Amino acid sequence: FGLTVLTGVYALGPISGGHFNPAVTFGLAVGKRHPWGEVLPYWIAQVIGAVVAAGILFIIASGKAGFDVHAGFASNGYGEHSPGGYAMGAAFVCEVVMTAFFLIVILGATAKRAPAGFAGLAIGLCLTLIHLISIPVTNTSVNPARSLGPALFAGGWALHQVWFLWLAPLIGGALGGWIDSALLGDE
Repeated sequence: FGLTVLTGVYALGPISGGHFNPAVTFGLAVGKRHPWGEVLPYWIAQVIGAVVAAGILFIIASGKAGFDVHAGFASNGYGEHSPGGYAMGAAFVCEVVMTAFFLIVILGATAKRAPAGFAGLAIGLCLTLIHLISIPVTNTSVNPARSLGPALFAGGWALHQVWFLWLAPLIGGALGGWIDSALLGDE
């Protein structure tokens, strides 16, 4: 995931700012680095992209004998649907903190004072670290669109828990944007 975002930031950053994540867009708006009027259109595009990507993965995965989309399809979850069996409270803290730090890295790496040209590297490596930490907890969301795409295919429990995987990352994104803005001001 981190390498995918790293390459995506360099490839699509000039077009969209490299926004693939509603929590990032929200956090950037809270941090005064993205216009509020563009948040909803970005979210729509991000959700469409996530659903299309999940559809492509579904087509590929369903080509293997024994594939069962209802087994989870890389969906995110807590409780019995957490890879490590983590409770909702632990999963909530994990998603909020990981997303907040992701925003702090994104805002720091893209600040005017940051070295030019290295933002994608810092962002991609940060997301790699986040996955190493949080896959056992929630299967790593930090991206509400990424959670929604597979949940639409898996259905059942994944759809019932997807609200949580919007709420926690959005709170984390807002927190990260607020912390960066409070520490660095309008940059």
